[in-house]
Amino acid sequence: MAYLHAVIWLDHKRAQVVSFGRDSSESATVQHEGGERHLHHRRGSIGSGHAAEDPKYYEKILVAVGDAQELLVTGPANAKLEFVKHIHKRHPVLVERLVGVETLDHPSEGELLKFARAYFLAADAMLPGGGQNLSR
Repeated sequence: MAYLHAVIWLDHKRAQVVSFGRDSSESATVQHEGGERHLHHRRGSIGSGHAAEDPKYYEKILVAVGDAQELLVTGPANAKLEFVKHIHKRHPVLVERLVGVETLDHPSEGELLKFARAYFLAADAMLPGGGQNLSR
């Protein structure tokens, strides 16, 4: 089923994608493949201490998003911002589908869906015809 809205929660290890309409939703989880991605910067060491961008991981997330026309990107730290930069750099046509980027710590799937529904209701209420888009 095609949904109008999708919320993406991601960190450097895992992404949760929930596509939804008024009465239904679908969820997908994307795991980062590879070694441990939690890095720390140590005094005197070379490098930023941040995990490098992983285009393959980000592409798998975009596949999970499917045809959703409005995307909300969430997460606890830098991964969400790196993902948005990836979209800007490699998929500029998708940029207009991004409606927001929000900091959100590790929610359950239900909490993520509740947050996204409230976010999109508020955003849709600002459009002409206020709040009509959530029905799909």
